[in-house]
Amino acid sequence: MSLLGVLSNPVLISALFAWGIAQSVKVPIEYLRTRRWNWALLFRAGGMPSSHTALVTAAAHGAGLWLGFDSPVFAVGMVLAMVVIYDATDIRRQAGLHAEAINTMIEDLMQGHPLQEEKLREVLGHSPLEAIIGFILGLAVPTAIVPFWPR
Repeated sequence: MSLLGVLSNPVLISALFAWGIAQSVKVPIEYLRTRRWNWALLFRAGGMPSSHTALVTAAAHGAGLWLGFDSPVFAVGMVLAMVVIYDATDIRRQAGLHAEAINTMIEDLMQGHPLQEEKLREVLGHSPLEAIIGFILGLAVPTAIVPFWPR
């Protein structure tokens, strides 16, 4: 078994492609929304679409396509995807809403004072729509790659 064998794993390759596509399209989507290029989005969590959702969905779906949807590997991937998607859309989303509220309170308290305090990051999680788009991307990429991968 070679370490380079990981490069011939269609499940991993399709999951990484789905993640990379999701991270990459955040920049032009944000530009269309704000008319500003924000290249930092390539390396941040949050935003449209959910790269977390795309990654775990593609891994689970790719495993199902490669090994069968009745395989234990698909089951583990599916459970992992459910946990990650729940975390992204609920727990991290709430943390983001809390950060937004705290930042608003700080701005109200500091009104008129030119302090250069760093703001908390407000976009930590995902809206349900962002997760759905990541889910669709996670289904589409392995569907386009795995069936055509040589066995």
